[in-house]
Amino acid sequence: MRIATWNVNSIRTRVDRVIAFLERGDVDVLAMQETKCKDEQFPMARFEEAGYEVAHHGLNQWNGVAIASRVGLEDVQIGFEDMPGFGDPIAAEARAIAATCDGMRMWSLYVPNGREIGHPHYEYKLDWLAALRADGEKWLTENPEAQIALTGDWNIAPRDEDVWDPAFFEGKTHVTQPERDAFQAMIDTGYADVVRPHTNEPRTYTYWDYTQLRFPKKQGMRIDFALCSPALAGRVQGAVIDRDERKGKGASDHAPVIVQLD
Repeated sequence: MRIATWNVNSIRTRVDRVIAFLERGDVDVLAMQETKCKDEQFPMARFEEAGYEVAHHGLNQWNGVAIASRVGLEDVQIGFEDMPGFGDPIAAEARAIAATCDGMRMWSLYVPNGREIGHPHYEYKLDWLAALRADGEKWLTENPEAQIALTGDWNIAPRDEDVWDPAFFEGKTHVTQPERDAFQAMIDTGYADVVRPHTNEPRTYTYWDYTQLRFPKKQGMRIDFALCSPALAGRVQGAVIDRDERKGKGASDHAPVIVQLD
């Protein structure tokens, strides 16, 4: 089975590319983030024509998460327990969705950006990650053999080598110690970054800003991950970052991350 995660940066703009990617990459389950549409606006028919069921959660033109599967889509869950909200009044955002696909619990996660250090959104990000870790730990405690994939745009670069220039990011979000500690807490809980061992070449990234020619200059960030429970991590045979999907007209600013399971 092949699973993938991709911040598509507007599914209505990029549905043709996404469908082509699914078919070309022989992908069984795809987690999508930043779909940027309400549920009724999601191009469901295009996925159904390609043989995929879809679960989508979108509230407005911001955020939005989805899972497309051709191997079953059951027990859909919107958000996780105690997931914090944001805004005035505080409300839950469309940042997490899960479904069981052929026995695997697939999560599509769009971790809050954080905006800037000291901003309320930064504290929201840390609270959101802490709640996810607490739930993730509970899932493994309840069932150590659970096959869980926490995939998505984590908006964290866990290591200095995950950004093109650490000095450039000094004093900015995505690289602060509290954010990195939150990511490491998921690892310490038992989830494994199953992509890095197969994509450990220097300057390996998943995101490149549209501005300043960041992509051709290879000035990117590694912020999209698949963290798998022990039972699922043991099935991983390989992983790739499809950098070619960042090329050409109409590309998302993120590349898909693909994991091969036995």
